[in-house]
Amino acid sequence: MTVTSPAASLIPTLPGTSYTDPAIFAAEQERIFEAMWFCAARSSDVGAPGAFKTVEVGRESVLITRNRKGEARAFFNVCRHRGAKLCTEESGEAKRAFQCPYHAWTYDFDGKLVAAPNLTKMPDIDRVEYGLRKISVREWLGYVWVCLAEEPPSFDDTVRSAVVERLGDLESLENYSIQDLAVGRRIVYDVKANWKLIIENFMECYHCATIHPELTEVLPEFADGYAAQYFVGHGAEFGADVKGFTVDGSEGVDRIPGVSEDQDRKYYAITVKPQVFINLVPDHVIFHRMYPLAVDRTVVECDWLYLPGVVESGKDVDASVELFHRVNQQDFDACERCQPTMSSRVYANGGVLVPSEHHIGEFHDWVQARLA
Repeated sequence: MTVTSPAASLIPTLPGTSYTDPAIFAAEQERIFEAMWFCAARSSDVGAPGAFKTVEVGRESVLITRNRKGEARAFFNVCRHRGAKLCTEESGEAKRAFQCPYHAWTYDFDGKLVAAPNLTKMPDIDRVEYGLRKISVREWLGYVWVCLAEEPPSFDDTVRSAVVERLGDLESLENYSIQDLAVGRRIVYDVKANWKLIIENFMECYHCATIHPELTEVLPEFADGYAAQYFVGHGAEFGADVKGFTVDGSEGVDRIPGVSEDQDRKYYAITVKPQVFINLVPDHVIFHRMYPLAVDRTVVECDWLYLPGVVESGKDVDASVELFHRVNQQDFDACERCQPTMSSRVYANGGVLVPSEHHIGEFHDWVQARLA
């Protein structure tokens, strides 16, 4: 078969096997998701000592909780005795300690082994050494981030830097006080597509005029095919007759006080590799977290965040939720249409990117560098 080179204005993509080969996905789990900072849970989901969530990070089950001092803690969700999964539920609250359901080895909220049947007959056991294996943890933007690496990379250089690259500075993000907002709605999507297809879709707007009629009504410039992420510091402006970031352009809810006049009536999008999307509008923030579970399956958890007073008052947020919920459905449907054809002989050598998608090419280079 003769492989033709793309025209000068086009950029080659990754080959189809990058989206279908389990061996490549396993390498991505090891060298990307298990090696980088991973946004695992909303801080409020583990708000009290003993409250916990279990999440899949790469190939590992991770237990996230708080100790008696209220400090976030993360552990491998593995009993140190015989390797049983310690917590089998996705979330819950342990009253006094975590106890393995197999042999009742028991750990406090700092991971220390505090009890086990016949433990007094094993005086040589180091209760810290045989405690739960700790994972590095940080809290930022009201989320718990974990890193499974023995020596985690710099949080500034690998996480916060993505914000600076996109907005020009951290202060522009801090204006939204994301850590102080409350979850007004959460929707979980089970997407039958490779995680990279989802990131590629989010990074470009070449498709917006085709599949996002509601979004392009609110953000008319998106119909021209240039995503807000294409330019540093650029926010897509609301249409002249649009009152809020809602499905029908109607008025939104209370504006976040710190949002500057220059940021008002604008939408900003940020990709924080490897699995976070942050969407900023004047009255709320939409925060996506991806959990890649298989080469062709990605769970996406999406939070709509508002001022606490808006959530507590019971104000109707349906119109703002519905806008991006439709965008999500439209995007994920498109990704699911692509996934089966990634194994086609036609896509064996990949496809092409148009000039406005050049930043996807940079993402592909980043992936390949991580796997090299």
